[in-house]
Amino acid sequence: MLILVLNCGSSSVKYRLFDMADESVLVSGLLERVGSAEAAHQQAVGEKKSRQTCSITDHKSGIHLILDSLTGSGAISSLEQIEAVGHRVVHGGEAFSESVRIDETVIETIRRYSALAPLHNPPNLMGIEAALSELPGAVHAAVFDTAFYTTLPEQAWRYAVPRNWYEQYGIRRYGFHGTSHSYVMGRTAELMGLGSEETHLITAHLGNGCSISAIRAARCVDHSLGFTPLEGLIMGTRSGDIDPAIIFHLVERENMPLEQVQHALQKESGLLGISGLSNDIRDLWSASEKGDAKADLAISMFAYRVRKYIGAYLAVLGEARAIVFTGGIGENDFGVRELALSGMENFGILLDCEANDKTFRVESKKISRPDSAVAVWVVATNEELLIARETGKISQNDAST
Repeated sequence: MLILVLNCGSSSVKYRLFDMADESVLVSGLLERVGSAEAAHQQAVGEKKSRQTCSITDHKSGIHLILDSLTGSGAISSLEQIEAVGHRVVHGGEAFSESVRIDETVIETIRRYSALAPLHNPPNLMGIEAALSELPGAVHAAVFDTAFYTTLPEQAWRYAVPRNWYEQYGIRRYGFHGTSHSYVMGRTAELMGLGSEETHLITAHLGNGCSISAIRAARCVDHSLGFTPLEGLIMGTRSGDIDPAIIFHLVERENMPLEQVQHALQKESGLLGISGLSNDIRDLWSASEKGDAKADLAISMFAYRVRKYIGAYLAVLGEARAIVFTGGIGENDFGVRELALSGMENFGILLDCEANDKTFRVESKKISRPDSAVAVWVVATNEELLIARETGKISQNDAST
C-alpha cells in the first residue's frame, strides 16, 4: 500500500510517500512560500534531490504541483497507485480521541476548532480539501495532535478558572505535539520490550517548540502544553510558563498594546528573549563558549525548566521506566541532556556521559548507565510514519467493512 502523508502549514507543505510493505520512504519533499510567485520546492527520491522555484498561488495549486512531481519523479507511474492520504491536523479538541476517515462532518468539526487553532487548522483544512479534489479515489484520514491527550484525567486538563469558561468557551488544556509523543512512546516500548501496562515514560520533545509528557500504562496523564502551545517549557521564541498578571501589568500600567504583548510572548521570548541573540541553541552554545553570559543563562534556564518538569512528572507517575529525549534539540544536543538530568542521581537517574556525548543523529540509543534505575533514551521522532500507520489502519478497516 502506498500512503501519502501531508502536513500543511500556513505557507508550507511537507510531504512523504510511504510504501507500507516495508515502511520505506519513496519520496519526501517540502514546498515553502505557498502564495508566492517565488515558492521553493525541494524533493528527494532516494539519493536524487531536486530544487525549483515557481509560482504557487494557494494550497490547491501547491498540492497539484506536489502530485505532479510524484509521478514525474519516477517513484510512481500513476496517482491511482496512492491508496490513502494521511493529513496532520493540529486541533481536534474534545471531538476526536483517535484518527478518523475524513468526511464532511469531520471537515466541519475541524473548521469549528479553527477558533482554537487559527494558525494551524485553516491551512490543515486547505490541504485536506485540495487533496480530496486531486485524489478523490483515495481514503483520506485525519490524524490529530490533540488526540494523544484525550486520556488526561480532569484534574490534569482543567484550569482553576470559573467553570463556565470551560463550558461556554472551551478553556482547558488540550496539548500538542501528540503525534511525536505517541510515536516515541511506541518506539521506546518496542526498544525496551515493554507491554502496555509497563509503559511508564517521560517523553521530552525539545526543539524550537518544546513539550514534555507523563505517560502511565501507555496513556498520557499529564502534558506541559495547554490551551495553546505557549504554556510549559521555555522554547525558541515562546516564553512557556509565566505569571499571567504580567500581561495585565504591561497592558494596564505600561500602556503596552495587547497585540504587542502577545507578539512578544510568542515571537520574542524564550531562548531569543533571554539571550537577545538567537532562538537557535547551537548559536547560544557557540556564544557561551566565547564567554557570552546571556547565552549561558538562556541555556541554563532552558535545561532547568526541563529538569523541573521531569521532577514533577516523576511525582505524578510514582515510577518511570525511562526518560526519552526527542526533537531537534533532544536528539542532538548532548549538553542540554546532561544539564537537564544533572543532580537527579537520588531519583535513580544515572547518565552515561560518554554514551551521551557520542549520541547525535541516531535513530535510537540508550544513554543511561547499566545501574540506572530509570533508563534514559534518545529516540528520533517520526511523526510522518505514525500518521502513515494510522492512515493504513483506517484504510484497512474501511476495506473490511
